[in-house]
Amino acid sequence: MSIHIHNVSKKYGSFQALEDISVDIQSGELVALLGPSGSGKTSLLRVIAGLESSDVGEILFDGQSMTERHPKERNVGFVFQHYALFRHMTVFDNVAYGLKVRPRKTRPSKQDIKTKVMELLQLVKLENFANRYPTQLSGGQRQRVALARALAVEPKVLLLDEPFGALDAKVRKELRRWLRKLHDEFHITSIFVTHDQEEALDVADRIVVMNNGKIEQIGSPDEVYTNPKSPFVYDFLGNVNLFKGRLANGKLMHGEFALDVPDSHTHTDDNAIGYVRPHDIHIEKTNMPGTVPAKISHIHLLGPIVQIELRREDLDEFLEAELTKEQFFQLQLTIGDQVYIKPKQLKVFIPEDYSI
Repeated sequence: MSIHIHNVSKKYGSFQALEDISVDIQSGELVALLGPSGSGKTSLLRVIAGLESSDVGEILFDGQSMTERHPKERNVGFVFQHYALFRHMTVFDNVAYGLKVRPRKTRPSKQDIKTKVMELLQLVKLENFANRYPTQLSGGQRQRVALARALAVEPKVLLLDEPFGALDAKVRKELRRWLRKLHDEFHITSIFVTHDQEEALDVADRIVVMNNGKIEQIGSPDEVYTNPKSPFVYDFLGNVNLFKGRLANGKLMHGEFALDVPDSHTHTDDNAIGYVRPHDIHIEKTNMPGTVPAKISHIHLLGPIVQIELRREDLDEFLEAELTKEQFFQLQLTIGDQVYIKPKQLKVFIPEDYSI
């Protein structure tokens, strides 16, 4: 089922939670709403579900307006961060609940409900836990029960609000893979809210990056990470190093050094900031043309990656670089070494980019 969100705005008193939001979600897509707290992502999810009404704008499912329809009429499955399971019910009864409370005309038989519930529990690898209560399960198991319960009513749309936010990092990673696999099997149109950049990049077909009630960028995980459209998106999607200076003749004049900036000849004598990911910082032991001197202040070995903290003595600023262990050992770096750095990829934003 496709979802079309047209010009949706929502205020809570004087607070503008959503401002002129428009997104087209294709049938079968898994879309992440990504942003910091207060960016509007949960408000948008609740408007789609019908749990909140928008002040203006329209929500359409397969071209049919849902704007005035009750949540029960939207055929949406909703999964909350804190599971919202019935503690007095067994796992089986929690999953069966949505089927048992249907009107008698559309309610399946007891045997059909049992068959359906056990199929779902097998799908989420909890068939041996049917008679347990939520308090007897781990957090990851409870979240899988919540997902099975949402799927039991065969929703056309699955909405998940920070579904793994209350879990530890290892369990979150396991459930991310599991959700992606589940989605690929069911092909159900799914939207999930998260503030975890890694989660969105790992799971989603497309990411909607939100900030202050507005959409900053929509694109595939690769698009939003490698080609961010605004300083906010660049900064939010991972660590960055900033090189502040002025643009002149295709170069960013940064302190005493000039860094090449492709496609910048239209801007001359503009204040600008160059953004560089830590893994795009090239380190040399000898002074080369276009490099910037820095001193190693900290080295952190993190699995296959080595994080290097560097101090720019001329500007009293710190930078961060990431090397593979192979590169690190080839360079034979130690704390206190004088090195020379150069950005391999430099994304430059001028002041007007900050006001988009």
